[in-house]
Amino acid sequence: MASRPLLAYADLADLVTSAPMVVVVQVKKASKVDPERTGPVRAGWVRTYVEADTKALLSGRAAIGGKVKYLADVKLDPDGRMPKLKKQTMVVFARPVAGQPAELQLVAPDAQVAIGLIGEARLRSLLAELAALDAAPQVTGVRDAYHTPGNLAGEGETQIFLKTAKGESASITVLRSPSEPVRWGLSTGELVNPDAAPPAPDSLAWYRLACTLPAQLPASAQIASDSALRQAAARDYALVMRQLGPCGRQRVY
Repeated sequence: MASRPLLAYADLADLVTSAPMVVVVQVKKASKVDPERTGPVRAGWVRTYVEADTKALLSGRAAIGGKVKYLADVKLDPDGRMPKLKKQTMVVFARPVAGQPAELQLVAPDAQVAIGLIGEARLRSLLAELAALDAAPQVTGVRDAYHTPGNLAGEGETQIFLKTAKGESASITVLRSPSEPVRWGLSTGELVNPDAAPPAPDSLAWYRLACTLPAQLPASAQIASDSALRQAAARDYALVMRQLGPCGRQRVY
């Protein structure tokens, strides 16, 4: 039987970055819940009440019990039946319930994922990136962009300054030289690093850019009034977006 593919990196990052707690559990019991008691459930899914043993708290500082319970939506199998969850090891992306260390609230109805669909090493790497002091900031858009031509034909530099959720500094620099391939990189912090490199695919920094930045450079971000400079900035922004590639989200919640 063919193994199921890993959860898309962007879907994993969406869950991790929205979850105050990431917990590994082993399911002891899972029971269907009447939708009339908990609200509507999307077609092809069933809402379940889960009781599980806590195996590891990968992130989060709230108290958690050795046994936990929570509600989760589970996708039905091709025959329309609920898959067997008992004894499965799951990763739960959740927030604590005040005063109830044995209860969790998932950050999304489907935020219970089999550990085999996540890849534990990949999950731990993402959590470490997120906890690092120099973690890539949460990007919310493009603030300013402008192109400065060089002294030679085909030479120039485009700087793209990004908006971030907490006001941190972040920028993209694109460098063109007639004798070299186009280079670009992401700088975080107050200083712009001309030697900065593009973020590695399937990294926190890549996710912050590929899954947030608009497909095209917004006209409102253009500083230059000269049409040639505006076109050059838009061209370089488009190059960055092509090299980042698609975000790749697949979850519908």
